[in-house]
Amino acid sequence: MDLTMITLADNLWVIICAALVFFMQPGFSMVESGMTREKNSINVAIKNLTDIGLSSVMYWICGFAFMFGSSKAGFIGLSHFFPGFTGEDHYNLAVFLLFQMMFCSTSATIVSGAVAERMKYSSYIVTTILISSVIYPVFGHWAWGGLQGASISSGTGWLSALGFVDFAGSTVVHSVGGYVGLAGIIILGSRKGRFTKDGKSNEIQGSNIPLAVAGVFILWFGWIGFNGGSTLAFNGQVPGIILNTCLASASGLIFSLALGWIMTGIPNVNFVLNGSLAGLVAITAGCHAVSPAEAIIIGAVGGAVMLFCTKLLDALKLDDAVGAIPVHLAAGIWGTLAVGIFGDPAILMTDPVMGSQFLAQLIGVASCGVWAFGLAFISLKIVNAIHPMRVSSVDEDAGLNIAEHGASTQIFDLYSKMESQAETGDLSVRLPEDHFTEIGQIAHLYNKVMDNLEGSTIAKSEYDEILTNVSDGLLLINEDCTVCPNYSAAAERLLCCRDLEGRSFLLLMSRFLGEQKLKGLQEFLPVLFNMNYKNGSLDRLNPLGTIDVAVHRKVPGTDTVFTERRKLSFIFKRIYDKHKTKILHSMVIIKEIKECKTSA
Repeated sequence: MDLTMITLADNLWVIICAALVFFMQPGFSMVESGMTREKNSINVAIKNLTDIGLSSVMYWICGFAFMFGSSKAGFIGLSHFFPGFTGEDHYNLAVFLLFQMMFCSTSATIVSGAVAERMKYSSYIVTTILISSVIYPVFGHWAWGGLQGASISSGTGWLSALGFVDFAGSTVVHSVGGYVGLAGIIILGSRKGRFTKDGKSNEIQGSNIPLAVAGVFILWFGWIGFNGGSTLAFNGQVPGIILNTCLASASGLIFSLALGWIMTGIPNVNFVLNGSLAGLVAITAGCHAVSPAEAIIIGAVGGAVMLFCTKLLDALKLDDAVGAIPVHLAAGIWGTLAVGIFGDPAILMTDPVMGSQFLAQLIGVASCGVWAFGLAFISLKIVNAIHPMRVSSVDEDAGLNIAEHGASTQIFDLYSKMESQAETGDLSVRLPEDHFTEIGQIAHLYNKVMDNLEGSTIAKSEYDEILTNVSDGLLLINEDCTVCPNYSAAAERLLCCRDLEGRSFLLLMSRFLGEQKLKGLQEFLPVLFNMNYKNGSLDRLNPLGTIDVAVHRKVPGTDTVFTERRKLSFIFKRIYDKHKTKILHSMVIIKEIKECKTSA
């Protein structure tokens, strides 16, 4: 590319496109935050902001020089470190640097989504510096190195010399970021609970899918500048490039939706989101050299490749939090190879190795894997050995918002209060309420439940106190005549039996009653639960009334036996449900009228 031929109108177009690519950063942030859990959303968002700052500075310091400086044997640029721009065409080079700086930031931010929810913030900073200062610009020199004019010495990267074509960065930008992300998730391991011990995959649902959808819209919009600006001029190619970009994204979305629906039986939301992004990544390499129909095919296959890679990662137990590797690495590889299948030679204007454009593309894809994945894996492995990159298990449970940044969220506050309450058993704790947020409304309902529970607990405590001290025997019986759990202490004493719960009331009374009275009680008990009998008839039908009870007791440690005689009265009351349509229990009230002891 000869920068001296760029006009002011071209520069204006490239600046607009650079702004669109910059706007993709909040799109990435929204997608990644929405597709991860709330307790990590702040960490994910701040990483996206951090990497554009770090990558921009690192690219200015050395990345631009390595990528577009005077070429050393086609492998690396070695001029224009810390570039400053003077001379007649200085603005051309400044605009070009700005545009390429945004591309570098895009490649760096891809890693964020893949390693989300378990990578330390400090480790991510190291990764961003590595990719933006060395990994991305060096491979970028191989594929794109070679500028003329504006004080940049000419020189061609070795891949470009072989005829390799990657118009806007399916491999240079997206596969590079995907390879670094792949190295990261291999070293870090999967998130807790992502895979079970028996090998099953547990999908961890994102916290805000509508936010992720909005992020995809922004990315799609920003991609117009990503691909459209890669002409570096506002020329006749631009409309076709933008059309192909949108068609590929649409076909990737549709094909992923349809194929995913067939595979899972439901219209999976993540497949729809990532399908559209996979279509965008796939078309990026050849959007200038294919027809609209071919763009649709490339996008659709990109969606299918994304789905296949997603299943492959699950099978290999590799945990990509947002699907960055299937979208950016897998679809990027396909899109780059697709240039060798669909690319128009008249537009490509290359002299590929051995006359095969596909071979040139395959060499580029393979060399990217060796360089980007190899260097990233070795470097991050060393970093991990010196300073573990993964957060602790406790911090992962708490969430990286609070563990890494001390930044709480409503859901974390809610969880913390509930956890504290579960540990202490303090029912007086109440959660902070905010009627204008969903979490605040949940807290309001939770507090109402706790109000009722605390009131019920106080009432139960008072009820237990009454049952302990009341002199009458009080107990409830079920329809099958068994004694319910709560009864007074006096009931055990008067019936001369401990642990009444679950015992048959009829059998308890058989010890005291003659045959006739026992038969009468047996016939009376079903009446208690029969709604056809009015309450007023219960006293009249009660077969017990007042009875004499004789209980033989042995004095502990002696042979003396006492006969304990009591006169007991029995009253039966019904307990209804709140609508008085059903009898739940019957209460038995036992009163002691007279007691005397005689020795036998």
